[in-house]
Amino acid sequence: MNTTESLEDFYKSKLKPLPENLMNGVGHFNVFNLQDCLKNDNKPLTYNRRDFYKISLIRGHNVYHYADKSIEINGTALIFFNPLVPYTWELANGNKDNVTGFFCIFTEAFFNEKIRGNIADLPMFIPGGNPAFVLDETQGKHVETIFIKMFEEINGDYIFKYDLIRNYITEITHFALKTQPSKALVKHTNANSRITSVFTELLERQFPIETPSQRFTMRSARDYASQLSVHVNHLNRAIKVTTGKTTTHYITERLLREAKALLKHTDWNISEIGYCLGFEEPTHFNNFFKKLTNHTPKSYRIV
Repeated sequence: MNTTESLEDFYKSKLKPLPENLMNGVGHFNVFNLQDCLKNDNKPLTYNRRDFYKISLIRGHNVYHYADKSIEINGTALIFFNPLVPYTWELANGNKDNVTGFFCIFTEAFFNEKIRGNIADLPMFIPGGNPAFVLDETQGKHVETIFIKMFEEINGDYIFKYDLIRNYITEITHFALKTQPSKALVKHTNANSRITSVFTELLERQFPIETPSQRFTMRSARDYASQLSVHVNHLNRAIKVTTGKTTTHYITERLLREAKALLKHTDWNISEIGYCLGFEEPTHFNNFFKKLTNHTPKSYRIV
């Protein structure tokens, strides 16, 4: 069974000091040279979820194991990882000296506290999607230039540097989307992860809620099991093994995240938000939200 690597775990494994802004309530971002981290990384390879997003530009011969897929890359690639999907990677030839590149990590809050959209909705971050993009030499140099700009900003004093960094991340994602994901590299390897990936995609298709008339309807594990043509116990076991969470917990977390976004980024009244999230009565939505956040929807909106 996989576990979840937190930001603190990540920094400890790389023998790097914990940044001051690691948990400051507005999200976290950092960027790294891959070779610097490989030199300090003596941690055994494990198949884990991470508590953060990761974008890697990597050159060399490597194999990534991502959800229910294995991706072998010999050359330059841009790879996207999200917090929902467990992954690990290994050197195809065992030689760290032949691997170069950059990567950045960031939390969902780093993006979603500042914008209405959800970075998890981008195709490369959707579980079940294709996260790997093979680049030619010119494309690789272009993405490398963007990473170098991130280094310059993270070490600079510009007051709006994190806004600029968000733009750089967005630029990388759209650059990748303009190319074709490398489907030929992907092989399915794990049935539990595959079921979890498809379940998550079904869940995410219902978001974002964009109008008060839109309705979130698939709220139970049985709803998804029916769509996937599997027994509900089979679905529950697969999600528990892959994510460490129950199906109900997974659905609840996603529903709460959308509720917070609607409360912060729309002017809809509380009843409208509750109804479009599937609550028949405003009191049901109020009780749901307060139980999970210790705030009423109204008090959360004005914080």
